[in-house]
Amino acid sequence: MKLEDLILVSVDDHVIEPPNAFARHMPAKFKGREPRVVQRNGRDVWVFEGRATGYMGLNSVVGRPKEEYGMEPLSYEQMRRGTWDVKARVDDMNANGVLGSLCFPTFPGFAGQRFQQYKEARDVSLAAIQAYNDWHLHDWCNAAPGRFIPLALIPWWDPAAAAAEINRMAKQGVHAISLSDNPALHGFPSIHDEYWDPVWKACCDNKVVINCHIGTGVKAEHASDMSPIDAWITSMPISIANSAADWIWAPMWKKFPSLRMVLSEGGIGWIPYLLERADFTHRHHHEWTNADFGGKKPSDIFREHIITCFIEDEFGLRNLKDIGEDMVAWECDYPHSDCTWPVSAEIFHAQTRHLTDAQINKISHLNVMREFSYDPFSILGRENCTVGALRKQAAHVDTRPLLGLGGARPMREPGKPVTSGDIKRMFAAADAETAL
Repeated sequence: MKLEDLILVSVDDHVIEPPNAFARHMPAKFKGREPRVVQRNGRDVWVFEGRATGYMGLNSVVGRPKEEYGMEPLSYEQMRRGTWDVKARVDDMNANGVLGSLCFPTFPGFAGQRFQQYKEARDVSLAAIQAYNDWHLHDWCNAAPGRFIPLALIPWWDPAAAAAEINRMAKQGVHAISLSDNPALHGFPSIHDEYWDPVWKACCDNKVVINCHIGTGVKAEHASDMSPIDAWITSMPISIANSAADWIWAPMWKKFPSLRMVLSEGGIGWIPYLLERADFTHRHHHEWTNADFGGKKPSDIFREHIITCFIEDEFGLRNLKDIGEDMVAWECDYPHSDCTWPVSAEIFHAQTRHLTDAQINKISHLNVMREFSYDPFSILGRENCTVGALRKQAAHVDTRPLLGLGGARPMREPGKPVTSGDIKRMFAAADAETAL
């Protein structure tokens, strides 16, 4: 397949919420209590219910030269405009040849976990979740019809309210929610608990996909403060493997056979061995562990229900048959440091040359369109959705690196690697400076 004929849909990008995201959508009785941005020590800081967050931009470093990575943005002026402005985001998508994008939140946490913390203010937290969902759908996704896959948040503390929110958003065309890969680590019931059945049922009733982003539950551990930060970055995607195994053995698949979930930003190269090990485990141990897959193998459950995705993954793509080509998708990770913007199409094209056109179409867009009930062709016309067609719309977009935007630079000593300890100290200093 020619590069310009590719159609690329990313199931893992991120949005930096603009300062006014919540104001218009918060109910009147909570006006003044909505999440908002304040200036503190030269930083743009999100505040909600008297608590401030440090790095509102995380590692939103897209468009910077790589030698300036690690300078975490402290204000909107230090980020490329496409991180928080939807018109500029679409321009950047066009320049990258990307048709569609599913965007995880930033201030709320990738799974909305920040809103689950306020036990003393559940009413305003639910209102904030609904305000986020309304902003995300109406002001972000609907601002560019056909270009985004909307992603909703839910309240974990009330499964009935969560199901109601899934139903509310599904009626407006939202077929994806974000959830921690292990809510138990946040003090909520395990995914093995019937507590979550109303959520699973609402997802099945509305063909809603559960998206579990790395870092929302089980996290990659820093080996030591002296370890180069490279080691932690290397293990980050694979850290979700423990949760992947937990979901394979979870009970909801029998009750809700049409349920789907995504291991967001987890990569795919490690999947073949996980599935081999899972089948080995079941074959050797099920007689005493009482595991029962109804005559199926654990790998069958994985391939039927769990969607995986990759940014760059040559090994995984060479072993696509052992993963399952019908449940693999592509991701860009804009605007984070792993993203391949503005040359995502070139990298994808180079890594998929050995695949058939049918396989390429599956993993680049058809699998996503099917599983997420996403149909951009009916809105835009297929001929306008290719890399070539989109880039023709982006002649005005400057993709040259933006130099010297500033931010929080980790301490660097000549000849010494940046360590996990350096990054921890940088974040600790930011938290101290932004504390209310």
